[in-house]
Amino acid sequence: MLTTGQLIALLILAWIIGGLIVRSRKPSIPVWAIMAAASTLTVITGLEPFNEMGYSIDLDVILFLIGMFSLVGLADESGLLSLIAVKLVSKARDTREVFIATSLVLGLLSAFAVNDTVALMGPPVVYSMAKITGTDPLPLFLVLAFSVTIGSTMTPMGNPQNLLIAIESGLTAPFIRFVTILSIPTLVNLVLTPLIVMKMYGVGNRGLRGFIAVPEEHLRNRRDALIAGFFFTVTVILLVANDVLELMGIRLVEHRGFIPFVTASLAYILSSNPRKTLSRVDWGTIVFFITMFITMDGIWRSGVIQSWLSLFMPRVPGSRVLEYIELITVSLLLSQLLSNVPFVKLFINYMKSMGYTGVEASPWLTLAMGSTIAGNLTLLGAASNIIILEVLESRYGKTISFIEFLRTGAVITAVNILVYTPFLLLAG
Repeated sequence: MLTTGQLIALLILAWIIGGLIVRSRKPSIPVWAIMAAASTLTVITGLEPFNEMGYSIDLDVILFLIGMFSLVGLADESGLLSLIAVKLVSKARDTREVFIATSLVLGLLSAFAVNDTVALMGPPVVYSMAKITGTDPLPLFLVLAFSVTIGSTMTPMGNPQNLLIAIESGLTAPFIRFVTILSIPTLVNLVLTPLIVMKMYGVGNRGLRGFIAVPEEHLRNRRDALIAGFFFTVTVILLVANDVLELMGIRLVEHRGFIPFVTASLAYILSSNPRKTLSRVDWGTIVFFITMFITMDGIWRSGVIQSWLSLFMPRVPGSRVLEYIELITVSLLLSQLLSNVPFVKLFINYMKSMGYTGVEASPWLTLAMGSTIAGNLTLLGAASNIIILEVLESRYGKTISFIEFLRTGAVITAVNILVYTPFLLLAG
């Protein structure tokens, strides 16, 4: 028999899931608005005590996002990201190299620049590649969608769910753990994925006459590009150095989210337009995270999610293989239903309640990979898919149906998981 609190929690979850389904047909409704309304319902129904809301919000995550959005926004506004992408992709000599280069460049950018940002700046680059190769832009747009998801898997800053896992799991030296274990399979998948798309869409390989990427066409503000590049590089170095010191038993900065926030704070004053730099922060995502923390804490307090998740993973599995299968299954299925970030937030709490700590990397990295690669299965699996679809429809008059994405995405997802499997099973 469900308690009143558990019934309310289920209704709030239904509100979130229903809102995501409606949003897939009406993208004008932002995800953060759905979650903000859910947090209000959580508080006014008493699931989350009003005076304890502040304790549920992870300031480490919020400051990390503000800092990274600021630096990446400055790099994007200055034209630095587009310049890097176009110059690298322009070295391709034939259609196959264009597809592979597009996947590698945009995928690796998403590993460090947050996948949703690359999903926003990627479509014009991809459309240019389609014109140069004389191919239908649809296969390249699919490569874009798949590659930003795959690329974002290999670092804590690649996507929001990875960041949650890196900060809240207790994982030791998360940046180094992510990169050392996930970088090789990610690179392999970034090469295999465009080849599979080419095969499935019958894209032939033709030689090309190279084109010249003129820096002035993409670099809008050289000063801001230098500032963004410098402080972004410093941020990554500090994050890596902090992890190395932690592995040596020296805890320099406990709250990693403060590092990009501090470096971005220095970049503000040096940028040509600090107000515009700050405006590039995706404040909708910040609101989403703040309200998601409140909502998911209230739902967790109700106790309903524990019994629900136990259906998929009732106990700590007795073997690494079984654990891997169960984590992948629950990640793929519930990321489609709840969306990957809310699912990961709830599942982190569930894994901690089962006794998981940050000592072993494999379970946490499996959760990160499964919940991220789930975005390649359906259009609803990742926000970056919706961003790309919206640009494709509004700017270029083309679309990708749910069934068409699933038809290709099911193959891509299966291959991606197969490639990641041996690396994660052998991880410590």
